[in-house]
Amino acid sequence: MASTLISAKLPPDVDPTKAPIAFGRRALPKLSREIQSPELLTQQRALMALCDLVHDPENVYQAVQIGFLENLKTLLLHHDSTVRQKTTEILYIMAMHNVGRQGLIQNAVIPVLTELLDDPEDICRKNTHQVLDMMAKLPEGAVDILHAGLIPLLVVRLKTESDEIQELILGTLSNCLRMEASEALATDAITILKEKLTHPSATIRNKAAQVILEIGTHPEGKSTVCEEVIPLLVSLLEDTDPEVQASAAGALMFATIKPKVCCTGGEHFLYTSRHSDTWSYSESPVLPSTTSWKPFLWLEAVSHS
Repeated sequence: MASTLISAKLPPDVDPTKAPIAFGRRALPKLSREIQSPELLTQQRALMALCDLVHDPENVYQAVQIGFLENLKTLLLHHDSTVRQKTTEILYIMAMHNVGRQGLIQNAVIPVLTELLDDPEDICRKNTHQVLDMMAKLPEGAVDILHAGLIPLLVVRLKTESDEIQELILGTLSNCLRMEASEALATDAITILKEKLTHPSATIRNKAAQVILEIGTHPEGKSTVCEEVIPLLVSLLEDTDPEVQASAAGALMFATIKPKVCCTGGEHFLYTSRHSDTWSYSESPVLPSTTSWKPFLWLEAVSHS
């Protein structure tokens, strides 16, 4: 005869590690209150649930609008490693969306992330560097990283971090040094990058060559690269990895090509960034230090009578 059994197990669609999610647009305000709870378990469960929601850009937009990022900034310095881990993971997922990157910039999250570069937990540091790598792909994000003074800190950590994190650091440096390379040159980044050019990992060799490429696009970086790195770059032209060969060739090209100025009647036409197909006009012959130059091109001066 059949009988009723009451199982001690939870239903299969109930996850005890995540906070129950409210319906519709009430979900995020509820989680916002819960991550400010004095109870650690409540905070952890709310962060676990939030990790799933921020994959949707509409939820990211709402989270930015209701001030979620200010609460997350506070949790970055939490004493519990799980809270810090999930908080950095949420920020990384948000940074994958353009609205999330803009939110991180507007709420000044990048300077707070500086505190996590020395976090004792590897996963927290990895998530932090993933956020920085994603933010650096946006020009405004790269500028924020430069203004936060993170370049010297990132360069130093190339000596101590794991290969996985080194790849993220090199990616961040590549995008930031495209804007400005003086801080990296002042911290003797070239010496550390030279070591990475002979690293067993092809990915690290490739990314290190890309960083040197970006340094070589700046007038002040060309001489340093030419004096110290040329022999290594030439040897990488025979590397077994074609991407390493391409990056080394690019670094050689930008380090050895000098910028030119075309003058006519006191007017100066300057090469613009290598990522642009336009020319800029300047009344001054002084070359801006943050401009990278297009090689093998020359502008014919046209006299205007």
